[in-house]
Amino acid sequence: MKGTTKANKRREIEKQMTDFQALCRGAGLKVTPQRMAVYKALVETTEHPSAETVFRKLRRTFPSISLDTVNRTLLTLSEMGAAFIVEGSGDAKRFDANLSTHQHFKCLQCRRILDFHHEPFDQIDIPANLAGHVTVLKKTVYLEGLCDHCRKES
Repeated sequence: MKGTTKANKRREIEKQMTDFQALCRGAGLKVTPQRMAVYKALVETTEHPSAETVFRKLRRTFPSISLDTVNRTLLTLSEMGAAFIVEGSGDAKRFDANLSTHQHFKCLQCRRILDFHHEPFDQIDIPANLAGHVTVLKKTVYLEGLCDHCRKES
């Protein structure tokens, strides 16, 4: 069963990489090895990495890649809809390539960000005092607290 799960995950990542190439071409962007590597690093993890984390991982394969290149690429991924920036409070930007509907929980102690999905959060109403005055393009729910591991250590 584990082999099947790994094979399914590998096929899903391959599909995401192929779709990403088409998205890049559609946006008029070159499909470079560095751009592909940044995107792959993002889709292979559930960690919601910062640009610094992706940079450290890619330096092994691309020793000449710069943090600026990684950061600009991640921002481009966000602009083109291939990933998004996890909204937060004060820390370095964190990125997520999981485009399915979900929410985030951030542990204030270890800084880990966890995905979760609570369907009622998908249907949050726009407050009446904003309706008619703004156009909402995205609704996100972001919770903060202590994860089980950190809560047990406290």
